[in-house]
Amino acid sequence: MKFDTDYIEKLAEIIEAKGLTEISLEDGNQAITVRRELYTAGTPVVAPAAAPAAQPAQTPAAAPKQEAKKGQPVTSPMVGTFYKASSPDAKPFVEVGQTISKGDVVCIVEAMKLMNEIESEFSGKVVEICVEDGQPVEFGQVLMYIE
Repeated sequence: MKFDTDYIEKLAEIIEAKGLTEISLEDGNQAITVRRELYTAGTPVVAPAAAPAAQPAQTPAAAPKQEAKKGQPVTSPMVGTFYKASSPDAKPFVEVGQTISKGDVVCIVEAMKLMNEIESEFSGKVVEICVEDGQPVEFGQVLMYIE
């Protein structure tokens, strides 16, 4: 099987239409993975070679609608598990109504047994925490809003 650009574009269309984040196919000695990478301002983006260039332009269009309603979103930079505290018996990093500064740790996203501290990209007041402790999160999913 030969992977041509038409085939890759068809896979990208399937990912978009079905709301998937990744498709992987393997045939003997050849393999291909097509990923849909979402990003937010300030998050470095490394686009996979097989990803179509038009996809990243679609992501920012949805963010301004949410920002206007609830403030600035803090999004997950990876797929993983959301934790609002460093351990089950520890105090949460942030709570609704709390004022935070840029660079403050707001939560942890565990990915592949690594605990990744997520820092706020801006200062303000936490107005909503959108996920529950221990809940799986997707890349680009809104974790909380800061006003």
